[in-house]
Amino acid sequence: MTTRPLSVPQIQKFAFAIFLAWVAIFVFLFYYTLNFSLPVAVADSVITNGLLAVACIILSNLLGYYQPKNETILFILVLTLMMALTITLASKFALNLLFVDNITYRSFLNLSILVRFIIVFIFLAWCALANILWYRLEEQSATQERLLTAQNLSKEAELNKLRHQLQPHFLFNSLNSVYALTIVNPKEAGTMITKLAAFLRGTLKRDDEVWVSVGEEMEYIQLYLDIEKVRFSHRLNIDVNVDEDTLNLRLPGTLLQPIVENAIKFGLYNTSASITISMHVKIVNSVLVIMVQNPFDPEMKATGGTGFGLSAIKRRLYLLFADEKLLKTKATDDNLFITTLKIPQANDKNNIN
Repeated sequence: MTTRPLSVPQIQKFAFAIFLAWVAIFVFLFYYTLNFSLPVAVADSVITNGLLAVACIILSNLLGYYQPKNETILFILVLTLMMALTITLASKFALNLLFVDNITYRSFLNLSILVRFIIVFIFLAWCALANILWYRLEEQSATQERLLTAQNLSKEAELNKLRHQLQPHFLFNSLNSVYALTIVNPKEAGTMITKLAAFLRGTLKRDDEVWVSVGEEMEYIQLYLDIEKVRFSHRLNIDVNVDEDTLNLRLPGTLLQPIVENAIKFGLYNTSASITISMHVKIVNSVLVIMVQNPFDPEMKATGGTGFGLSAIKRRLYLLFADEKLLKTKATDDNLFITTLKIPQANDKNNIN
């Protein structure tokens, strides 16, 4: 709903002050400069400026309800000319009736009719332009607000889509693991299915939580690691270091699991030896930093996959922070693959190192 300028208390006070000042100026002009009596000066100023004030109020409300999209200037010109003419004639008629016996004043009134018309027209034109500017800014602000709301809804919908896509992605990989385990170790398959059920139950409970604490996310990751350790047994070693001062920090939910899954896939799937996947969680300059490290063999071809996990994380981070550099990966000379995730805290995007 469009806000009328004269419905704003501050503008009401300002407009009333201008009206009183304008009336006082004309009273001063007629009484001290043109030497008319005080009743004549007050009556002329109050009637003329009172009609002008009423016309400004009507003009403001009219422009709030209707403004032509084309030829706006022509519309304002015609409208203000008509209103200025009406005010000038109405004030002349009223003052002539009021001071019918004052020949000198009536003669002055007739001689000054053109000047009065020009002054009233200029004031009305200024009022019209000010109101048009107000309503255009209001319309622009409302349009931007609607656009921002639509963008936020679109972003939220895409975030939800990505979060819900991650769950089938993980479930698909986990079911493949369960299938492989039923072949090599049927007894452990039942344990893995139980842990998978607990993991998915926890996922459903936190489905609507966009942001979670580091402590909650690490518990979630531990359930996932328990599932993978059932399958790989002694071959998979986990080294997790979480600084105490990070446990209550916040990060988007279900964000670490694809990173850890990626580390396991590239670190373990193409080797029969045991490996160690390390994770370090710390806070640096108001930024939560999570580093996941895994060994890899550069001469071996990586296991195929959808490639959805890390790309979905990058997309989520961009939607949340508008920053494409929050997730980085690199391979070192000693065959270590390091994934670094940075999450600004309290929407602080300026302290990202």
